Order: sequence, then C-alpha cells, then structure tokens
Amino acid sequence: MYDLVIVGMGSAGITAAQFASRLDLKVAVVERGRIGGDSLWSGCVPSKALLAAAKTAHVMRTADRFGIDSVEPTIDSARVWRRVRAVRAEIASADNDPTRYQDLGVDVTIGEATVTSGTEVVVQCDDGSSKTLATRYVLICTGSHPTVPSIAGLSARKVLTSDTLFELDEPPSSMAIIGGGPMGTEMAQALQRLGIEVTLFQRARSLLPREEPTLVDRLTRRLIDEGVNIHCSADVRRLEPTYPGTLVHAVVGDAGLEVAVAVGGVLLAAGRSPNVEGLGLAELGITLGPTGIVTDERGRTTVRTIYAVGDVAGRRMLTNTAGLDAVVAVRDMFFPGRGSTDSEVPWCTFTDPELAHVGLTVREAEDLHGTDTDVWRFEFSDNDRARADDATEGGIVIITAKGKVIGAHVLAPCAGELIHELAMAVNRQLRVDELAELAHVYPTLSSGIGQLATEAAYEKAHRLRWLMKRR
Repeated sequence: MYDLVIVGMGSAGITAAQFASRLDLKVAVVERGRIGGDSLWSGCVPSKALLAAAKTAHVMRTADRFGIDSVEPTIDSARVWRRVRAVRAEIASADNDPTRYQDLGVDVTIGEATVTSGTEVVVQCDDGSSKTLATRYVLICTGSHPTVPSIAGLSARKVLTSDTLFELDEPPSSMAIIGGGPMGTEMAQALQRLGIEVTLFQRARSLLPREEPTLVDRLTRRLIDEGVNIHCSADVRRLEPTYPGTLVHAVVGDAGLEVAVAVGGVLLAAGRSPNVEGLGLAELGITLGPTGIVTDERGRTTVRTIYAVGDVAGRRMLTNTAGLDAVVAVRDMFFPGRGSTDSEVPWCTFTDPELAHVGLTVREAEDLHGTDTDVWRFEFSDNDRARADDATEGGIVIITAKGKVIGAHVLAPCAGELIHELAMAVNRQLRVDELAELAHVYPTLSSGIGQLATEAAYEKAHRLRWLMKRR
C-alpha cells in the first residue's frame, strides 16, 4: 500500500516525488515516456539552449555598438541543434535519471497508467506485464501536448511542433510559424537570428495577447527590425505541399488580404492541450473541462483522493507553477489545514529583451478596479546599467489599486530575473514606495525598480510635507 502514486514525471511529478520522499512517505511514480516531461525534452531546456546560440549570433552581428567590429557569423545549424540535444541529455543524465528517484526511495514504473478508483492505479508495463498499485492518494500530472489546429492540408506528420523541432538534424532555410504566443514568438526571433527566414502568423491582433500591450508593441518592433515577417489578425486557411517545402495560404487583417508564403518548413505553436486520454477519468466521474481536469483551489478533483496539477489541470501551463502546485497538493494531502494554488505567479517570455509578467495588465486592472487603478512607468533609458549595456529600449510597468501592487511587467534583458521582487510585492500586497526600503545594488537593471519605487516614495513624502518638523 502506497501513500501516494504519482502519474507523470514532468516538472510537477518530479517536484512532488522529491517532496513526498522527504516526508518518509511510501511513493510510486508511473511514467509512460521519458522522465523530465515537456520542460526538459521539448520546452524550456532545448528552447533556451537554442535562444543562447541565437543571441550569440546576434551579438556578433551587432558588436559595433560597443566599438568592436561586427562580423556575420558562420552558423553550422547541425552543430547548433546537436548542442541543444547535448544540453538536454546532460540534464537528463544528472537530474532525471530514474535511479536518482529510486535512491530516494521512490518506486519507478515505466508504462501506461489507468486510474481505476480513488485508491488504485493499474499500470500496463513496457514489458507486457500488468501491475496494480494500491494507494491512499493519486496525483495526476501527465502534462500536455501541442495543439494541432484544423487547417486544410495540415498533416501533423509533415509539420514541426515543439516535440519535433529539436530532433531535426538540420532545420530548413525558411520557416512559417503558426501561433504568436511565447513559444512562437521566442522561436521566431531565435530562428531568424540563426539565419532562417521566418514568417509568423498570429490569429490574435497582437503577439503575446496576455501581456501588457505597450511592452508587446515595443518587442514586436524589435522582431520586425531583426527581419521577422509578422502577420497578426491572420487566419491560416490552407497548407499546400510544394517542392521542396510548403505554401502557406492565409487571410490577414480586417480587409481580408490574401497572403501566400512559400517556406521550407512549418512550425505549429498554437497552444497546448492536456494529456487526459487513457487515464480512465471519465469512468470515475472526474470532471473534464475544455482546458483539462477540473480541480478546486487545493488541486483536488471531484474524487477527493485524486489530485491533478500542472498542464493537465489547465490552470496555468507554466513549469514554475506546475512544481509549486505539486507541493501545495502534497501538503494538502498529508498536512492539516488547506493548501491553495491561487497565488499570483510570475512568468517570462524569453525573447531578447525578455518580457516578464505577474498579476494584472493595465486594462484588466482598470476593468476590475476602475478609478482606483494607478499605473507607474519607468524607462530603462533612465537607468545607468542599461545605458552601459546598450539595453535602454525596455521599461517597467507597475499597476496598483488603492495603493497596493496588483500587477507588474518588465521588458528588459533578464526580465525573468527581475520579476521576482515584483511578484513578492503582488503576493504580499505591498505599496510601490515600500520597495524603496530595499537598497538595490548599483549599477544594475534591478535598480530600475528601486528608482521607480523611490519616485513613489518622494511623491508620498511630498503629499505629507505638512507633517515636517520646521524647527
């Protein structure tokens, strides 16, 4: 009898297994593929390795900004892609080797899991045998897979997704990307910088529609300046095979302009869908919604001993939230009190510059709080480190309601590193001026947060100047 059976060993399952093993619980995990999940094999790790190569090429082309002769890099795409896979393999061999979890006391089974009751999981193992795992609790974290939209002529076998992009021996010389969310936008810039001509089709009116529009506009201009062909309000109607690639037909804009682009390859980046098939959930009466398994704020399904977190629960498809929600779920199972997965978490789109986000956008805040909303803005053109690094095109947007920080957005190099202080401010309901109480290291980009906060503190002091001691 196990205390916990974890189905799926991606970011959420790995975190849950590590945490539960530290509690001296008897834990089993079931994984049908490779330990590490999408984040390691087809998401965060390989994409960031590719972005690193692309940034190196871009720095070489633009070195004249620093008084160094620019040079057009010689790019060996096959070597770049081999390095991406080597980085992935190194992490897999160190952090995601099954023996590591077995050494922690976790029983690892490779096979297909079916949840047959609130306290039982049946596994069809790879060797053809079957195994029944009795347990007190079940945690489902089976992740997600790339969504394949309904487009005439589209064959999932003939287009690329995040699952197959990094498996290429060598990429085509031109690429159409369908989808302008984080994955599509990141890869558009990376591929373009690596010498691959990119055309990006986005159904929405802008790239990254969940982000602060004023910062998205600036990032979009950066991508266009680097050569990415961007079509927003684009409806891709048909893919037509040509030799040696594909002709992409789309209708663009309110005027319905017909566009046809010949490319060597097509990358689908149109979102992700939860992996719920074959788990036996409907038979147990577990509610499935359009974005995945429906859970309460504690991560529980309609069967109270079965929890679901991460992409399969469809709440927030982010690696960092998958791990956080997994810890909350395990705490809720085995400790008194109630956990909650409702905290505001930051995320980042790793373009160059990066675009990081926590909490509400300006429009969301105004819709919710009306005239109680205030917006604070800072330009990195006023930051000494940004000037020294020639990185002045970004900015910070902080949104408050009744003085409390409820949203923050950063466009800057390493914005993903800067956003955590602002995420703490959102979750602790701090005032902007309270951030000025921390002495930020100078010169850093993060001191931009301190500069903005100091301005807020000065404004507050000005309002309260009637309290000053005159003598």
